[in-house]
Amino acid sequence: MKQYDAVIFDWDGTIMDSTQSIVSAIQLACADMQLPVPPRERAAWVIGLSLESALYHVAPDLPADQLSAFVDRYKHHFFQNDQTIPLFEGIPEMLSGLKEERVSLAVATGKGRVGLDRVLQASNLQHYFDMTRCADEAKGKPDPTMLFDIIHGLGLDPDRVVMVGDTTHDVVMAHNAGIDSIAVSYGAHDVDTLFGAEPTVLVHSVEEMSDWLSGRLVPVVR
Repeated sequence: MKQYDAVIFDWDGTIMDSTQSIVSAIQLACADMQLPVPPRERAAWVIGLSLESALYHVAPDLPADQLSAFVDRYKHHFFQNDQTIPLFEGIPEMLSGLKEERVSLAVATGKGRVGLDRVLQASNLQHYFDMTRCADEAKGKPDPTMLFDIIHGLGLDPDRVVMVGDTTHDVVMAHNAGIDSIAVSYGAHDVDTLFGAEPTVLVHSVEEMSDWLSGRLVPVVR
């Protein structure tokens, strides 16, 4: 059984049940900008990408000089309730257990730093993570720069790191970094889409993820 020293998590749709809030914010921003409102499936597909990258998919007709205005409208709608979006059931308990095992934990997310810091503080999870990287601090998914920053920053061996995410963008980013991946089916992308990206394993709940990790993790010697 392969073992790991560290787990890197995506945030939206993996730790926090924010898929519908993101979809709604995208759709409302499109309406505000008098653009065609994308269907849920199209809006959900871009979750995990940086906001600017996502816009090319959900609002291809948006003029370049209106990009900033669209981002402002999206943030307006999303920040209405981002600090009250629930975590997926079992997440705090799983993170607590991993921390007790002295496993290195990190976050690599398409969120911006301001947004991530807001929800980390609201959820009181910040103390679980040794390092966090955001799309506005590095190239966005599926570029592996965020993962390389974490791997090098924490002195990890890539062969002993696993990435957890709910989208193909997470899985492809892991492939690009040369690390294993756990795809979770309870987030933005459906099972068939996730299978197409060829994750190391696909799980359907936090409990199943925790069970798969059990026995595969090695405490960090500090």
